[in-house]
Amino acid sequence: MFRILLFLSLPAFCLAAEFSLSGIATRVRSHHPMLKAARLAVEEARGRQLGSGRLANPTLESSFQNESRVSPRTLQFGIDQSFPITKRLSLEKQLTSQLVIAAEFEVRDAERRFIAEARAHAVRMLALDRQRALRQQQTALAKKLSEFAKSRADKGELSPLDAAQAQVDAQRLILEGKKLETERVSLLGQLKPMLGVGTQESLSISGDLPALVLPGITPWQQRADFQLAQTKITVAQTDAALAHSKRLQDVSAGFFSAQEMQDQSNGQRERTGFIGFRVSIPLPFWNRNQGEIAEKKAAAERQRLEAEALGKQIASEADTARREMQANADLARETRDKLLPLVIEQTSKLEKAYESGQTDLLTVLRVRDQRLQLEAAALDAVRDFHLARIRYEAATGAIKP
Repeated sequence: MFRILLFLSLPAFCLAAEFSLSGIATRVRSHHPMLKAARLAVEEARGRQLGSGRLANPTLESSFQNESRVSPRTLQFGIDQSFPITKRLSLEKQLTSQLVIAAEFEVRDAERRFIAEARAHAVRMLALDRQRALRQQQTALAKKLSEFAKSRADKGELSPLDAAQAQVDAQRLILEGKKLETERVSLLGQLKPMLGVGTQESLSISGDLPALVLPGITPWQQRADFQLAQTKITVAQTDAALAHSKRLQDVSAGFFSAQEMQDQSNGQRERTGFIGFRVSIPLPFWNRNQGEIAEKKAAAERQRLEAEALGKQIASEADTARREMQANADLARETRDKLLPLVIEQTSKLEKAYESGQTDLLTVLRVRDQRLQLEAAALDAVRDFHLARIRYEAATGAIKP
């Protein structure tokens, strides 16, 4: 029994999920729980389409009237069918078909937003791993310097205060590394639900950040929410036409038949019957659906203006993201190719000078801190470039699997 329980509990501890940055989009499409729910909205729209544009069911009527002195006993049956005299049914069918298209665009827009959010978290994860590796490297160097300063202080060649300062600097880097580890745990907690990974499973992002290459210019007009806004304009126009078609209510027509029976004074019964046709036409004297027609016209104009505003917003988002990409790429290259080599060379010279007693410890620590800040700034610039690239691809709807 114990072995069975151990076997059943083993997978919970062994499950591990690993994804590359390029595989995030496919994983989100197939496993994001919100997308699974959003796709049902399309099925709901198709269900409404199936039931639209149909005639109302016919009405079967029956009445019975007992015999009196002036009227015979009467049993009557009738059947009536109402039908529109405008294009209401075809407009209802057209409207629900357009709503299906709108629901599909809503799902595509949700995919676009969820994929961009998950990819941004993955980029932050990869950048954070590089920052942690940098802190570990700097911590090892700081420990080495601290041990060197302590050995010289023990020999009386250096002030004990310098040795203590070197130890404080090493501890500061250790604390920064632990802070980065805390941020990593937080990012993993946010990323797991987006990728459909259980809380008990481990998650890792493999690979490294791609090279700093600007993508080609992509037209944003195919973005899902802009296409959705265009579809909503069409839906609103069809809805306005549907409201206009309702200014004349449905007419109804039907047949009826009756069987009559009258008792005669001579003790006999006289049986008669008849068949007739009837039509009911509502007269549009007081209500011609003016209120709904005005409402739908205003809604169509609102949708047009909202689509126009969304287009301007998307164009601005795409342009801003592209400029941010260029600025961060320039910053990263300038820091890595020009500033860092100078600082590294200066750090090496000062460390050698310190070992030979030609400079003090604070100068070495200061230049090491400058090097750490530059390397961290270069990594931040690379991270911000890729985050801007994700925003650009999300703004233009150019995210590919």
